[in-house]
Amino acid sequence: MRHTWRWFGPQDPIRPEEIAQAGAQGVVSALHHVPNGQVWTPDAIGRRQTEVALASDGTPSGLAWEVVESLPVSEDLKKQKGEWRAHLAAYKTSLQHLADAGIRVVCYNFMPVLDWTRTDLRWRRPTGARTMRFDITDFAAFDIYLLQRPGAARDFLPAVVEAAAQRLSEMDDAARRTLADAITMGLPGSTEAMDLGAVRTHLAEYGAISVSRLRGHFIDFLSEVVPLAERLGLRLCCHPDDPPFPLLGLPRIMSTAEDYDAVLRAVDSPANGMTLCSGSLGARPDNDLPAMMERFGAKVHFLHLRNVRREADGSFFEDEHLEGDTDMVALIAAILREEARRRATGREDHEIPMRPDHGQEIADDLRRNGQPGYPLVGRLRGLAELRGVERALRVTGAFA
Repeated sequence: MRHTWRWFGPQDPIRPEEIAQAGAQGVVSALHHVPNGQVWTPDAIGRRQTEVALASDGTPSGLAWEVVESLPVSEDLKKQKGEWRAHLAAYKTSLQHLADAGIRVVCYNFMPVLDWTRTDLRWRRPTGARTMRFDITDFAAFDIYLLQRPGAARDFLPAVVEAAAQRLSEMDDAARRTLADAITMGLPGSTEAMDLGAVRTHLAEYGAISVSRLRGHFIDFLSEVVPLAERLGLRLCCHPDDPPFPLLGLPRIMSTAEDYDAVLRAVDSPANGMTLCSGSLGARPDNDLPAMMERFGAKVHFLHLRNVRREADGSFFEDEHLEGDTDMVALIAAILREEARRRATGREDHEIPMRPDHGQEIADDLRRNGQPGYPLVGRLRGLAELRGVERALRVTGAFA
């Protein structure tokens, strides 16, 4: 595996030299300040490459920008409304500029409205560590009573609706704002968080878009961008829904192995691939992550390794990297088998980029107040643990 680290640019409190000290070999980044649907210019891409390459004292960091996460697909593109054709043209131009800059892996997602959903960004664990959590009762309180989505109560069990009303009654105005902000914050690092009014507007526009129609829009998008990516030598990799089940009455189309099979078959190309996120997919008990790696390994272009602990009611929290409900040792073994197959067939991309996804805030992280889910020490610990598993499997040959 190629060990990488997500970095949000100069505003990120973590510096490139700290990323190198953590043991990462490359950087995952994006131009978060560019509005969705606009072109990523060569100058802006070049500036980010320079920022990654230099430590804070101006000396070389030893790192390079290797993976894009994310080149966002605009809501207009997902809905095929408004300026979607202009946004498609801009997306293609951005891909050309990234290829010209030597970047080969581009992660993106096709989640409608909310790019990820958590109800608590800093949930306290018994050790004092903090992590991210999705609580079904809190989410129902938001959906039914704060957002006031028509018909929302029908999407939850009666016991959850009742518990949500009780939970809301215990929240003061500040707690309600904190809950709403956590759910609507948008893509990590993005400047495009939404208020409740914007969420309601998007939901109304998605009301007529079924699962099959959204998947059709996605395949239309892939049919346009994948041939270009293949010519440019790029590897596009779609991130799964997070969490991988329906929310807010919205269609979800990248939540299961069958979802990935449908789109990878519809536009069959080496450039059309998967970001295997063990945390996102692992929030569903019917997603077998080692089996998915074996099934889609040839099309896995990027890896997010993290773990979640599921609860019976559908809630979950982000556990330590080697804990939780995903067998991380079995998953890494499957990854190493795929890399061995690639080496045997001479594939240039035999080393799959991986990053330690998210991480619990521990030790000095608790004083930094950094980007939720992206602490320094917590991710350093996760990367060390994942590297240790990989090294042990390689030394013993236990993955073969």
